[in-house]
Amino acid sequence: MTSLFVFEPRTYRDFEGSERFKTFRVVVETSDLYVKAHSLLEPETERLIRECRSQIEWSIARRPEFLTSLIPIEEDPLDSPVVARMIRAGKKAGTGPMAAVAGTVAEFVGQAILKLSPEVIVENGGDIFLKVAFPVVVGLFAGDSPFSGRIGIRLDSNPIPLGICTSSGTVGPSRSFGIADAAVVISKDVPLADAVATALGNKVRSPRDLRKAVEWAVNVPGVDGVLAVLGDTIAALGELELVPL
Repeated sequence: MTSLFVFEPRTYRDFEGSERFKTFRVVVETSDLYVKAHSLLEPETERLIRECRSQIEWSIARRPEFLTSLIPIEEDPLDSPVVARMIRAGKKAGTGPMAAVAGTVAEFVGQAILKLSPEVIVENGGDIFLKVAFPVVVGLFAGDSPFSGRIGIRLDSNPIPLGICTSSGTVGPSRSFGIADAAVVISKDVPLADAVATALGNKVRSPRDLRKAVEWAVNVPGVDGVLAVLGDTIAALGELELVPL
């Protein structure tokens, strides 16, 4: 089991090995990735993080609004595929492209590692890319909510890689205009899951907002499942299975 939400210090990360996975961590500047694969791949992972970051940093240097905009921006013919994915995710979610950055890095690294390992889980700041051959449970950390550490999301084996991303207004360093303890989105498009999770969290400013917020998120094309938590209130829609821990 791997936990879903980022907080400092990241005590939820379990580095114990198993017959199934080797577990390691790679940090490059602000990218802090926790990886489970069938072999230790630290040098390969570091190279991939730097490759992905260089594409993003080049776009930031070329047009600063890519970094600062909180609303969607237009694509540019010079955008790399990585950057274009972030911009498209932001357009669907109604956010700036950087709302998708952690999920984008996780997916970029995970897709490449799949050439070296048949199963991969990559967690980057609470945003997860995974492809697994057997079911896994992703534990929910939602700050002081009574649901925190008591429920999880069961994910079956998935021949197509999957993203499960989060935003929080009460936990961790992520910027949010809402107060959700946890806003979770599942999608096969990991940058989209990341951007929509940000937008979902922004929409939750009281328990009364939970229903409308998850209804909005689950209707974004490409989103499979949605969950939002605020205190002792939870709302969930779509293709996700909640299990007790």
